Amino acid sequence: MKTMRNASKGFTLASAVFLLVIIAALGTFAVTLSTTQHQASAQDVLGVRALQAARGGIEWGVYQVLQNSGTGFDSTCRTGPATQALNLPGGLGAYTVNVTCTSVAALEAPDNIRVYTLTSTASQGTLATANYVERQLQVTIWRNE
Repeated sequence: MKTMRNASKGFTLASAVFLLVIIAALGTFAVTLSTTQHQASAQDVLGVRALQAARGGIEWGVYQVLQNSGTGFDSTCRTGPATQALNLPGGLGAYTVNVTCTSVAALEAPDNIRVYTLTSTASQGTLATANYVERQLQVTIWRNE
């Protein structure tokens, strides 16, 4: 009877060790999953901010073309591709925003028009790293000459 009791104690110890290993593995999995979700959420926020920075660049470029006809950025865009770096205020100031403009004159009988293509690229972080984010928007507009 003494040998049965010793065998039973060994089985209980093995079961306890097995359960501890399983619980530790589940805990590690939960922490890893939580960390991954936090990193994905942070990347989503950075992506949305980059999109808003790119949108700000497009709005700036459209304003330059439609309101400042023949001067500044619009004037440079008429003679060839033009690129302007922007410094946005507030939380978007951490993003590098470049607005590129190209234009071409066209005849839309009976009017002469100019077609503009504006591309705004906003980025933050170091290229090829986990914290790098970039968004690009493009719009085509035209106006009568």
